[in-house]
Amino acid sequence: MKNFINSSDIQDYNYLLGEINKCKNGLSNSKSILKNKVLGLIFFNPSLRTRLSTQKAAINLGLKSIVMNFKDDGWQLELDDNIIMSGNKAEHIKDAAKVISQYCDVVGIRAFANLENKEIDNSDKIINSFVKHASIPVLNLESSVAHPLQALADAVTINENKNSNKPKIVLTWAPHPKPLPHAVSNSFIKMCKINNYDLTITNPKGYDLNTRITDGIEIIHDQNKAFKNADFIYAKNWSSYDDYGKVLISDNSWMVNDNKMKLTNNAYFMHCLPVRRNVVVSDSVLDSKKSLVIQQANNRTYAAQIILKELMSDEK
Repeated sequence: MKNFINSSDIQDYNYLLGEINKCKNGLSNSKSILKNKVLGLIFFNPSLRTRLSTQKAAINLGLKSIVMNFKDDGWQLELDDNIIMSGNKAEHIKDAAKVISQYCDVVGIRAFANLENKEIDNSDKIINSFVKHASIPVLNLESSVAHPLQALADAVTINENKNSNKPKIVLTWAPHPKPLPHAVSNSFIKMCKINNYDLTITNPKGYDLNTRITDGIEIIHDQNKAFKNADFIYAKNWSSYDDYGKVLISDNSWMVNDNKMKLTNNAYFMHCLPVRRNVVVSDSVLDSKKSLVIQQANNRTYAAQIILKELMSDEK
């Protein structure tokens, strides 16, 4: 694996799930195999689980990590080529990527969508510029359109709790006071397709995701109908894709609560965190024995560890 930017970069999902299972059960020989190698973690946006789980994964592998909050600590980066840099951007990304490649053996990038220009966000300029100009493997820690590490951890969690090879999973939109990106939902959908899960998406009208990603997936605009007999409920907010970046609904009618969970097949509840309690989901659902959110967060470490091992397999 040269880079890990999208879920499609995984050639064999079952193999990785098996490797992660061995890692969790202490059967992997990966500890300290990357001693004296350096992982650079570049954050353009806030992070808790991604930052800590990836750093812990690096420790488990013997990697040293260097963390930089680029918006606070770095120069503003110019992303376009053939431009006169006479404005407020002091460094070109092609130079930054080449310099980071000298200091690090692998680099992780976290750069959210701005939700202002659909075309720019869909081009995933920051992470793709690092892929273009860096000479080391690039790891996506969430970009404008994808969060494949989260999706891999989600797959591990589903695999550990499913009762059939094709569980019924519902990805449900949930309310949020702020407009949020589409990256987590996009990667979750791609992961479900790769693993041939029975996925349904439910969201209010006006909140359909990118049709190139949801192609072939049933979309239901009635949340109660969609929840019936589901084995897993994955809640996530996203802003409107068609009316790009906008919040169209401000009431709590789509919040996941006990009454809605009763429509399911005693389903597990999933969310990537952080989550706004009693806005996205009620306390009673989030704190129930059927909630998998802490298990998902724990699986982030093992997902990152195996991906780093794969990325560095040709670099040792």
